Amino acid sequence: MDGRQVRMSQSLQFRLSLWLSLTIVLVAAAAGFLSYGSAFYEAIELQDDQLRQTAALLQRQLLSAPPTEVAGPPDADPESRLIVLASRPHEAWNPEDVAPGLRPDLPDGLQTVAIGGAPWRLFVSTHERGLRVAIGQQTTVRDEIANKSALRTVAPLLSLVLLLPLLVGCVIRKMLRPLKIMAADLEFRSERDWEEIADRSVPSEIRPFVVAMKRLLARVAQLVAAQRRFLADAAHELRSPLTALSLQAERLEAAEMSAEARIRLAALRRGIGRTRSLIDQLLALARAQSQTGEARPVRLIGVVRQALEDLMPLAEAKHMDVGVVRQDDVVVQASEMELTILVRNLVDNAIRYTPEGGKIDLAIEAGANSAVFRVDDTGPGIAPDQRERVFDPFYRALGADEFGSGLGLSIVKTIADRIGAGVSLWQSGSGGLQVAVSIPRSLICLGSG
Repeated sequence: MDGRQVRMSQSLQFRLSLWLSLTIVLVAAAAGFLSYGSAFYEAIELQDDQLRQTAALLQRQLLSAPPTEVAGPPDADPESRLIVLASRPHEAWNPEDVAPGLRPDLPDGLQTVAIGGAPWRLFVSTHERGLRVAIGQQTTVRDEIANKSALRTVAPLLSLVLLLPLLVGCVIRKMLRPLKIMAADLEFRSERDWEEIADRSVPSEIRPFVVAMKRLLARVAQLVAAQRRFLADAAHELRSPLTALSLQAERLEAAEMSAEARIRLAALRRGIGRTRSLIDQLLALARAQSQTGEARPVRLIGVVRQALEDLMPLAEAKHMDVGVVRQDDVVVQASEMELTILVRNLVDNAIRYTPEGGKIDLAIEAGANSAVFRVDDTGPGIAPDQRERVFDPFYRALGADEFGSGLGLSIVKTIADRIGAGVSLWQSGSGGLQVAVSIPRSLICLGSG
């Protein structure tokens, strides 16, 4: 069984449609069988009544001469004709060629007899003057007429059997549409969107499940919020003791000590610096995950220049060539603080992981449907199989010798997802890493670019 068959067998809509359709077919088949039998029997009874009425009509006319046969229209089917026979008691039926071998002592009433090897339905009656009259019709013709009449009776029911499963499927699909809308709403929500699920149009039988889901999401939202508060509070509380430890290390450096002690002190200060950098990244991640920052028009090139001014000393220390190769005028509707954190982390990552004397190119390019901010470096790059993992917090690509917290790209991805932008990693033209932030047209203010 392939995947499609498995999904169909597990589909509530498919199972409801299937079982309701089978129920309709079975009930309709039983009703059709009963209706057909009833209509067929009534048609036979009607034809028997016609034979009786015809016989009564002939008797009232007080026939002066024995009739031979009822003539039909020229285009009538010869097998569908009525025969009229007459006789006196204990005498042969007249005309004999119409009913050869028919017994003269037939009792009065309805009966089925064989005439010429074919079954006929006869009604025999005796007149008060002794004249006997027999009215007959071939049984196969009567059955054919009754069958057609019964089928015309059952035909609307058969049409409903074909139409009702389609109507049932459409009705069930319409009834389950609120669930599909709800699923689509949850599918496209971000991990920070904990708004209440609308359940007004959900069927009452499914509402308890939706209510339980809402309560579960509420508990998860509280847990996530508590974790984010803990992250922010822990990072904030760690800053004070690390600052004090850094000051004590600076004062210790002024004291007289051996060369070996100074080497160890320098290593201690580097460790303190790395820890402070990690805490700053944790605080930046906490701010990125919290829903703060008012969206307003921000000129992207201004944010890029400010980030370069702040990080240029680090680039100059490594003798790097950092510059903006293209700077289209793009105004983005977003939080300036979030854009600053995003750009700063991208440039800081490029400076950290690009070897000394390398080159970093920044570009802002406006297109017809979006704008792109790119950072190209001449560093080691990231292997294609690790480009999704590097967005996870604290994950660092294999072979990265430069110290880092593994939070830079996670912060970038968090901010990009919240403002509605996309982040992709590629290989740069020089073999390093290219990070492209795609900003959709909906976030670009009119008149920019």
